[in-house]
Amino acid sequence: MYNAKSLKAEEFISDEEILDTLAYADANKDNVELIDEIIAKAKLQKGLNHREASVLLACEIPEKIQEVYDLAKKIKEDYYGNRIVLFAPLYLSNYCVNGCVYCPYHLKNKHIARKKLTQEEIVKEVTALQDMGHKRLAIELGEDPVNNPIEYVLESIKTIYGIKHKNGAIRRINVNIAATTVENYRKLKEAEIGTYILFQETYNKKSYEELHPTGPKHDYAYHTEAMDRAMEGGIDDVGLGVLFGLEMYRYEFAGLLMHAEHLEAVHGVGPHTISVPRIKRADDIDPDQFDNGISDDIFAKICALIRVSVPYTGMIISTRESQAVREKVLPLGVSQISGGSRTSVGGYAEPEQEEDNSAQFDVSDQRSLDEVVDWLIDLGYIPSFCTACYREGRTGDRFMALCKNMQILNCCHPNALMTLKEYLEDYAGEETKAKGLALIDKELEKITNPKVKQTAYEHIHDIGEGKRDFRF
Repeated sequence: MYNAKSLKAEEFISDEEILDTLAYADANKDNVELIDEIIAKAKLQKGLNHREASVLLACEIPEKIQEVYDLAKKIKEDYYGNRIVLFAPLYLSNYCVNGCVYCPYHLKNKHIARKKLTQEEIVKEVTALQDMGHKRLAIELGEDPVNNPIEYVLESIKTIYGIKHKNGAIRRINVNIAATTVENYRKLKEAEIGTYILFQETYNKKSYEELHPTGPKHDYAYHTEAMDRAMEGGIDDVGLGVLFGLEMYRYEFAGLLMHAEHLEAVHGVGPHTISVPRIKRADDIDPDQFDNGISDDIFAKICALIRVSVPYTGMIISTRESQAVREKVLPLGVSQISGGSRTSVGGYAEPEQEEDNSAQFDVSDQRSLDEVVDWLIDLGYIPSFCTACYREGRTGDRFMALCKNMQILNCCHPNALMTLKEYLEDYAGEETKAKGLALIDKELEKITNPKVKQTAYEHIHDIGEGKRDFRF
């Protein structure tokens, strides 16, 4: 039985409810009166439930889809402005005991290079990332209690936060590791992580168990209930995601929104981020083996509807996607992207040799961070390296209260400009710097609060004089 407030995976992600939702969406996909009612509700910018959003996903009426796209753009601008936050993944280890059939890290893969970074190697990698200009990392590991115990994760976090190189520093570490215990989530919280990220992969229990035939990840309930344990352990910023292409996309979309509704119902705080990765080619993985792949147009529609349905959440598009696809979905609600990414264990300090391939998947957008920053500026976005909310305690319900009231812009806009100024002074190429400085001058004039504007002007001037790390 479906119950959003239940702590049991099969009750807050109910297969019966999802199937009923898909049938309801099919029955109403041409019901213009209902569709208009749903869009009118979405325009209130308070979100949609999984059933309402599923009707819009099933709808194929071109002018209604365009209304959704236009609304998604407006909601993104109203909540997050024209900022795009930048980050990089850092793979610490690809040792894994699971048998996931879509991931090259699976236990039976004997020809992928298995690697685990030492603390000394982590220093080299993070120093290289700092030299690129990154301030925010997402650390990634395979699940292996012997090679990748929680103690290794905690030691690595401490190492990363302790690296200060020239003007560089990693100010926020998000963590993407396997589902674990409340005790371990408490340890991660004490280590001062940012967001805990865990992709569901698929919400269809039958498919989930078939895709994860062996290893601890086979346990659907333990994996699906991980965010509740994380929040019980004190982590109030969590990130959801499914791997589109494994199961029917409409099923996954409904399940993803139900999970967000569940977190709101139980904890009063929905997902801080939602990621929308699609399955990609990797070492021994051919995405064509999976028959649920989605087109770029469907992908864009999903992104727009996530923004419309969960207006407060940050939406992440990684370098799994090409420049063209990222450019297509940026206006539809995306607020975070990776840049200059490597999905191998290491590879930032020194390029990985082809025979030592340890990558989890192929990177589609292979541009450098500076090229990505330059591109964003050309598109009219503010590349942001801001980590202020986390360090000022604006997390969980405190962040959500500001975001849902559309007040977070008062902090985020000037913070984005100040962190962009840092990047331009320390890392940018000359062309990027010239464009970026012009953008900052233009965007400063948009700050309506005179006191905030004056302080931002002063801080940006001081950054030009060599000072760093100002924040509202």
